[in-house]
Amino acid sequence: MTVPQVGPSGVQTPPLMIVRVFLFAALRERAGAREVAVEAPAGITVGVLRGLIAAAHPVLAPLLPNAALAINESYATDEFVIQPGDAVALIPPVSGG
Repeated sequence: MTVPQVGPSGVQTPPLMIVRVFLFAALRERAGAREVAVEAPAGITVGVLRGLIAAAHPVLAPLLPNAALAINESYATDEFVIQPGDAVALIPPVSGG
């Protein structure tokens, strides 16, 4: 969902979108929720979204550098551009033997 924005000088700014981020395992436990929502400018990258999540939900910040981020069920690099309506999931690293 995008929301058109007009700045104070009447100049249109990039539209904002609400990005719903589904959380798994330790991230879900830390947040105490299955998902979090972040307001972001349209056309942001995964890397920028990580920073916005850390700022909006500081309890998740320590886990974000090593967490994988998936867009529409495929792992994405920090350079990947998120589109309105994309399904976003944050997955912490797993260990085991």
